[in-house]
Amino acid sequence: MNKNELKERVVAAIEENKDIIIAAGRKIYSNPEFGYKEFETTKTVSDFFKNELGLEVEEKIAYTGCRARINEDKSGPKVAILGELDGISCSEHPDANSIGASHTCGHNVQIAGMLGAAVGLIKSGVFKELDGKVDFIATPAEEFIELAYRSKLKADGHIKYFGGKQELIRKGAFDDVDMSIMFHVLDTGDKKVLVGPESNGFIGKEVKFIGKEAHAGSAPYEGINALNAAMLAINNVNAQRETFKEADRVRFHPIITKGGDIVNVVPADVRMESYVRARTIDSMIDANKKVNRALIAGAMAVGAEIEITELPGYLPILKHNDMEKVLRENLHFIGLKDEDIIDGGDFTGSFDFGDVSHIIPTLHPMFGGIKGALHTRGYSIVDEEYAYLAPAKSMALTVVDLLFNNAETGKEILKNFKPVMTKDEYLAFMESNDKTIKA
Repeated sequence: MNKNELKERVVAAIEENKDIIIAAGRKIYSNPEFGYKEFETTKTVSDFFKNELGLEVEEKIAYTGCRARINEDKSGPKVAILGELDGISCSEHPDANSIGASHTCGHNVQIAGMLGAAVGLIKSGVFKELDGKVDFIATPAEEFIELAYRSKLKADGHIKYFGGKQELIRKGAFDDVDMSIMFHVLDTGDKKVLVGPESNGFIGKEVKFIGKEAHAGSAPYEGINALNAAMLAINNVNAQRETFKEADRVRFHPIITKGGDIVNVVPADVRMESYVRARTIDSMIDANKKVNRALIAGAMAVGAEIEITELPGYLPILKHNDMEKVLRENLHFIGLKDEDIIDGGDFTGSFDFGDVSHIIPTLHPMFGGIKGALHTRGYSIVDEEYAYLAPAKSMALTVVDLLFNNAETGKEILKNFKPVMTKDEYLAFMESNDKTIKA
C-alpha cells in the first residue's frame, strides 16, 4: 500500500471517531486543573487510552503525567506526540471554575489532538505499516504558576523542576525518543495555522524582601519598610530597560504576592514573583544579572535584606525546518492552501517544549479554530471540528511520513540534526540556574 493510501485511512479513522475526540476535549475543558494537580484530567486521558484504544498506560510520570506506547517491538526511530494537561488561572473567564482555573490556553484542545492522532494511527491499523515507534505523552505543568505549591512538591521530593517537560527530560522520558510533535492553539484571524513560531525563554524568580516591623503610625522610623524596598527594586529594573536590546525581546513582569501583614505595621516580609524573559540563552543570562543587581539595590537603599531564589525556567523554542517541511505537506493533504498558513511567528511568551527542542528535532505549529488572546476572558473555541481534528490529522500524518518506508524521512532528519545540548549538558545548565542569592 502506498503512503497516500495510508494517510487516507488515518484521516478516515479520525473523521469516523470525531465525536469521541471532541467529547474528550470538551470534558477536559469543563474541569481545568492547575499544574501538578491534573489528577482528574490524567484519569480522563488514561481511560481513553485504555477503553477506546486498548493501550497499556504508564501513569504518574513526572508526578501527574501519563504515557501510552505503540510499536515498541519495531526497530526504527521513535516519535513522541505530546499534549499538555494543565489549565491556567483566569478568574474573569466565564467558564473559569470556583478557584479561577480555566482552559484559556487551549491545553484541552492539545490533549484531544494527541488522542485524535492516536485514534487515527491505531483505529486505521496504519501503525502496523510503519517502521518505528510512537509514544503518546500527556505532560503536566506547562504553565509556570503556583510557585509556592511547586516549591513544596520539590521540598518533599516529588519533583525537582517546576515545568513538566523539564521533569520528563530529567526522569528519562525522552531518552529513547528521537523526534517530538505537539501544538498550541492561536487566534490566527483569517488564516488556519502558524508554522515555525519562535519564543522567549525565561528564568523564574521568587524574591523575599526582609525588613523590620514597627508601628506604622507611632514609630515608622523604627522599622525597615520591605514594601518600599520592593517598589524601589521594580523602579530600578525599569531604569535598566533602555539597556535591553530590542532583538533580545527582554521582558520583566513582576507581581507582589505578599505586600505586608496589616496596615498598621511597617511591612517586614514582602514577596515578589517574576520571570526574566529573553530570546536567547545568553540574553536571558545577561538580563537576569541586571535584574538581580536592581533588586539588590532596592533592598540596600532602605537597609533591608533580600533573598532571590532563582528557578530554572524554559528555554527558547527552536525552529527545525526539516520537520516543518514535512508538516506543510500534510497541511496541504488535509486541504489547507498556502494562503491559509502563516510563516513563522514572534512570541515573547515561553513554552517548556523549548527545552525539548534543544535536545531532539521538534515540531510546534499553532492551529486556529479559536478566537481571542490566550490567558484572557476573551478566549473561546469558535470552530470545534477544526480546532480538535485538524491538529490530530496533521500530527498523525506527519508521523506516517517520518516512519514510512523504513523511516526514510525520519532517519534523514536525524542524520542532519545537531542538538544544541545533550541531556547531561541540559541538566547541568538547569542546575546552574537553581540557586538562592542573599544580600
